[in-house]
Amino acid sequence: MKKFLQEFKEFAMRGNVMDLAVGVIIGGAFGTITTSLINDILMPVIGIFVSEASFADLSVTAGSAVIAYGNFIQAIINFLIMAFVVFCLVKTVNRLTRKKEEAPPPPPPAEPSHEEKLLTEIRDLLKEQKK
Repeated sequence: MKKFLQEFKEFAMRGNVMDLAVGVIIGGAFGTITTSLINDILMPVIGIFVSEASFADLSVTAGSAVIAYGNFIQAIINFLIMAFVVFCLVKTVNRLTRKKEEAPPPPPPAEPSHEEKLLTEIRDLLKEQKK
């Protein structure tokens, strides 16, 4: 049992698991913010055009069953907004990582010193004389 607990501790303390936990917590908080944005700001504005306070109020009664199709429409809008925001975040992160991965161009070769230029000229002259 002690070995099992030790393995679990090692697993739980790995960087990937901790990153995942942080991501889930921040994702939950982000979901709450997005839901508030949709329910408290966007849906009342959209509701002006459909004569309802929000889509959640839209429903049809068939016998004793209530079909709340407004909740479904609101869930779709929530999904589309979340998907758009996640897409923008991923696109931004990808752009930033690409910039980091691009290595700066190598510096131009250093200009030869005055002595190196003279030695090169002498070498070339000696080659010409031998011909």
